[in-house]
Amino acid sequence: MDPVSQLASAGTFRALKEPLAFLRALELLFAIFAFATCGGYSGGLRLSVDCANKTESDLSIDVAFAYPFRLHQVTFEVPTCEGKERQKVSLTGDSSSSAEFFVTVAVFAFLYSLAATVVYIFFQNKYRENNRGPLIDFIVTVVFSFLWLVGSSAWAKGLSDVKVATDPKEVLLLMSACKQPSNKCTAVHSPVMSSLNTSVVFGFLNFILWAGNIWFVFKETGWHSSSQRYLSDPMEKHSSSYNRGGYNQDSYGSSSGYNQQASLGPSSDEFGQQSAAPASFTNQM
Repeated sequence: MDPVSQLASAGTFRALKEPLAFLRALELLFAIFAFATCGGYSGGLRLSVDCANKTESDLSIDVAFAYPFRLHQVTFEVPTCEGKERQKVSLTGDSSSSAEFFVTVAVFAFLYSLAATVVYIFFQNKYRENNRGPLIDFIVTVVFSFLWLVGSSAWAKGLSDVKVATDPKEVLLLMSACKQPSNKCTAVHSPVMSSLNTSVVFGFLNFILWAGNIWFVFKETGWHSSSQRYLSDPMEKHSSSYNRGGYNQDSYGSSSGYNQQASLGPSSDEFGQQSAAPASFTNQM
């Protein structure tokens, strides 16, 4: 039997049934989808410039762009419809900072989720051996939740800028030939942004997963255990003080009764000593 089958038969992968490990596995998958749909994108649009002089026309102008969306570096040539002279045009905008930040967060989240899942499955006893492992896990989870929120929001704004900058209508306004009524400029096809839209969705889904996992990681820390003990201590003290009060009442009643009995009169020894004193005095006489 191979090692994987042995581990599975021994119940090692039961940890994946727990919310902590199960959510980590989902975070791993969603992180892959997030950086794959954004970092692997490449798209383009096609334009057509039909000049009054047909020999100067260009009916298939391809404009390609890709991650990390430094659109101001994307250049292409178009006819000016004024002889054979051509105009060099570049797109506008730069969304590389938000796109690269989003992909970086996704890659590091994937790596951490992978490492954490391996620890949960194969080294769960060492993970729960002391408070250091859960504490580090809790802090990292909080940090990644914040990074996912910031990165997804920034990339959503960056994607909006990319859509505006690559809109064929906006690109046609950059061409001098399209400003002349005698020339006809049209968009053959627009860029497909479905995968980029999906990346934003996965970004916010990752934020929800990481934020929701904060509670399950917190339950593994000593902070949660100490708070549970803090809440249970007052109840224990109250019950123990009640029991001690009842015991003291009983002991007080029994001791007071004893003292009352003792105070009713002198003991037999004392009575004997008192009676012996006059007898000795008589003998002396």
